[in-house]
Amino acid sequence: MNKFSFFIKILFFGVACFVATIFIFPETMAVVESSKSNLAFLVDRYEVEVQEIQVSDLFQIDIENDMDFVQARYLKNFTTEKKNEFILKQRDFLEVNLSEMKINVFQKGFLEKSFSILAIGDPDFWAGTPTGLYDVISKNANAYSAAAEVYMPWSINFYGKYYIHGEPYFYGGQKTNFNETGGCIRLIDNDAKQLYNLAEKEMPILVVDRKNRDYHNRDFFKSGLISGVSAKSYLVADLDSGFVFSEKNFQTQLPIASLTKLMTAVIVAEQVDLRKSILVRKWMIEPFESFSWFFPKLEIGERYSVVELFYPLLIESSNDVAEAISYFLGRGATIDFMNEKAISIGMQNTKFVGPSGLDEKNISTAQDLFYLGKYIFDVRSPLLKISKSEKVLSFGSVSFKDLKNKNIFSTSSDFLGGKTGYIEASDYNGLFLFNFANANGQDYNILIVLLGSNGLEKDVLRSLEWLNN
Repeated sequence: MNKFSFFIKILFFGVACFVATIFIFPETMAVVESSKSNLAFLVDRYEVEVQEIQVSDLFQIDIENDMDFVQARYLKNFTTEKKNEFILKQRDFLEVNLSEMKINVFQKGFLEKSFSILAIGDPDFWAGTPTGLYDVISKNANAYSAAAEVYMPWSINFYGKYYIHGEPYFYGGQKTNFNETGGCIRLIDNDAKQLYNLAEKEMPILVVDRKNRDYHNRDFFKSGLISGVSAKSYLVADLDSGFVFSEKNFQTQLPIASLTKLMTAVIVAEQVDLRKSILVRKWMIEPFESFSWFFPKLEIGERYSVVELFYPLLIESSNDVAEAISYFLGRGATIDFMNEKAISIGMQNTKFVGPSGLDEKNISTAQDLFYLGKYIFDVRSPLLKISKSEKVLSFGSVSFKDLKNKNIFSTSSDFLGGKTGYIEASDYNGLFLFNFANANGQDYNILIVLLGSNGLEKDVLRSLEWLNN
């Protein structure tokens, strides 16, 4: 009997025991304990994620007498969905679990081996380890990092400048004493070598961040449309759990205008050495010269560093900066990376055709933009700090002064960051993150996405007021 057939039989037995308990043998609890035992076996052996729901929790509110109460909804956890899919399809894959600090090796859907992670990057200092779905791009028994000037034994490249590797050392053999990495995933040498030998090119690698926070007593929620919101599409959801407070057409594709620049910034931050600079040339900003509204932020012939350019990009939403910054990698390559990244973090209904968002063919959904906002919040938080005019580690001076922040809530103490955008084809768009405490004292990190609004500030304020009530 193969492992998959055995799995199905055990699952069928567990379900049969549960049904028998309810309908055939209500007087005995022995069968209940048997089904629980089988379910526990499945969870342990096959890494199946099961959420246990207490009946008392489901009915703490009188939903029969209030039709406004609806079944609670959560946005899908992309990496969890992929993991379960790979298990059912009996795939070979690696799971990098950052919350448990382990790398789990699955072969034909079965967990076969685990390795402890020694160190990862710090997201507060540009070094967050990228989460999402990637694959083994290449392997190198002794790769050299020019950025850190160290050798990395048993290196597995899975995305851009990010590797799984052994204990790094300087020329001459002395090991480093760094407690954190630049975003790579460090193992002890022996484990790194074993993993190196198990990993095959194009093998999927799922990098999983912290588990979603559970919401107690929120299996049902008084939800509905927020009165007076003008946006064609919107989503109000909790960043930590994916809990949906309210939505309208949140899976409808619409032009996103300058919200595009958030993904442009992510790609440059992850693919380029942040100590580099670029010389601005006339042809980089020529496409905008015919527009009457165009006021260049960059001077032709001047050199600007990577992080320095993030300030006008995310604060003033500068279009010439968006074009210039794309040439660190090449404009076409940057756009390709943007689309690949969208797929890696679950943005399945998003398409980028340019780095600035001026083209109405840059499209996405409120749901996909939630995934982008959550990714930046978890992994690239300095971008959010810049978006609200805070100073961050910049690897050099920042020449731009007195930038006018287009993020309308940038001075609010509970604003965590975000972006606005407008083109005629889209009307006003916004992605805003707030730390929010409601009237009951419950604290949330909230993400509000609005697409096609004719009154962005008013729509956000109405949403916050609705949440508070």
